Amino acid sequence: MPIIKLSESFVRNNLQCPEGKSRIEYCDQDTPGLYIEVRATSPNEGTIYLRYKDISGITRHQKIARTTEITLAEARRQAKTLKAEIALRRNPKEEGKPKQSELTYERLFEAHYIPHKSLHKRSIEDDIRIYRLKIKPTLGHKLLHQINRFEIQALLNSFRDSLKPASCNHILKVIRHSLNLAVEWEFLESNPATKIPLFDEADSKVEHYLNDAELERLLTVLHTDENRTVCQIALFLLSTGCRLNEVLSAQWSDIDLEKKIFLVRASNSKSKRLRPVPLNECAMGVLNQLDTKGKTPLFLNAHTGKPYTTITKVWARLRKQAGLEHLRLHDLRHQYASFLVNSGRTLYEVQQILGHSDSKVTQRYAHLSTKTLQEAANSASAKIKKAMQPK
Repeated sequence: MPIIKLSESFVRNNLQCPEGKSRIEYCDQDTPGLYIEVRATSPNEGTIYLRYKDISGITRHQKIARTTEITLAEARRQAKTLKAEIALRRNPKEEGKPKQSELTYERLFEAHYIPHKSLHKRSIEDDIRIYRLKIKPTLGHKLLHQINRFEIQALLNSFRDSLKPASCNHILKVIRHSLNLAVEWEFLESNPATKIPLFDEADSKVEHYLNDAELERLLTVLHTDENRTVCQIALFLLSTGCRLNEVLSAQWSDIDLEKKIFLVRASNSKSKRLRPVPLNECAMGVLNQLDTKGKTPLFLNAHTGKPYTTITKVWARLRKQAGLEHLRLHDLRHQYASFLVNSGRTLYEVQQILGHSDSKVTQRYAHLSTKTLQEAANSASAKIKKAMQPK
């Protein structure tokens, strides 16, 4: 349990568990009680805690956040606030904790789930929208201990005809996760949504791949349309396989032109992990055309001078102009994956470049390699025929 002067540099470069140990605590010299726990299974990142004694003299550990989620300065500010509350004889673990008999799902979600997930989840707005439109009208007024599995299943079934399986599953995931937290916080004995199965999404996962003629039409539009910035964003998506939010939030400080690497920050990555993306010749060509060097983001809106938050309307015009009204922005990521697979790259390589945490996600591209596998099989045939020729 070494006591050191923690710094941002130390957090970025030195969070390692000593060989032979499963975990280690790095205690902050400047903020007594603040420490970072690093486990051997998760090198280069850790969990920030505040160690304190409650009014009974019992040592407690209050989790603040992961090192990938907040800065050290913000962790110190939160620790200072917690210590002030403790000095006033408040227990952070009990503060604001209602009785089980009084807690409704609405209060759980709005007073506890949203503040908690806002610190840990980038897509919290999606959760709030699903809750407000799909969950609250039915479950909001219910006391937690009154919610049962049948009611949750009935709620999901009511949307089955109007929503795709994936959308129904999003509703279930929000309910399940919020009730899991209720159990973790001891508001609820058990989660009634735990054993409810997800709907089969196999038939709803539509991916559009471009043939040579369609790709040519798209590239013609992207190289000639007057809205150069949005066209450059689309070309960068097609050339890197990145997600839209990763590109819209990209800074010049994330780009290493010499090594040809784009570092997707953990705060912008879906997996919450830092991901290096190799920049090919086309991606480098896009960067060389940008006039934003010396400014903060890669892509700036020429009319507002501010970063883009969405390009949906312009993209709808561009794809219509190319005769590809079915093509979604996310399909450019799938198209990039198809380029890799059909050129003979392995699914492991595709997984690493696209940043999939689970190889099962990458398996969706396995069917694209049929042509490559056929060419590989033909190479064996050529060997056999050559050996059969008379000498």
